Amino acid sequence: MPVDPETARELVHRVFDLQRVVRCLANSELKHHDLGVAFQGVLRMVAEHGGRAVEIASRLGVSAPVLSRHLSDLEALGYVERHRDPEDRRAQLIALTESGWAALREIEEHRIARLQSYLADWDEGQAAAAVEGLSQLSDALRRGSADRRLTAMTTTTAQEEARAAH
Repeated sequence: MPVDPETARELVHRVFDLQRVVRCLANSELKHHDLGVAFQGVLRMVAEHGGRAVEIASRLGVSAPVLSRHLSDLEALGYVERHRDPEDRRAQLIALTESGWAALREIEEHRIARLQSYLADWDEGQAAAAVEGLSQLSDALRRGSADRRLTAMTTTTAQEEARAAH
């Protein structure tokens, strides 16, 4: 049975509310580490998937030039390294350095401790139910957007290139 429109509306509102709260918390936490939220996201994605820069950009939903700028900054900080792909000399493989892994562990340990403090009045069952619900929602959104991802990336890249030309 399909989701009722009012339930879908409430879910949209809750998702946007969650995004706002997470963004505000992330911004308030920037004092803890020298990396901004975008850089932290790139570190996490490189840690999880590594590989070619173009694939990492696609997973992050950003254009290759945007990712390249972030990678250059992270490389200058000593957190990532780039190597030529032996299978395709035009491509680059991205990996975290030991410093990158250490920075990511520090960031995530801090985030985990903060979240545990925010959820001090939750029990394990509530936390597990939230994990399950968010996982199901993320999976459904990925499945629903998979066929539109290329169009969205092409549009974003075209918009960025047009802005850069002016």
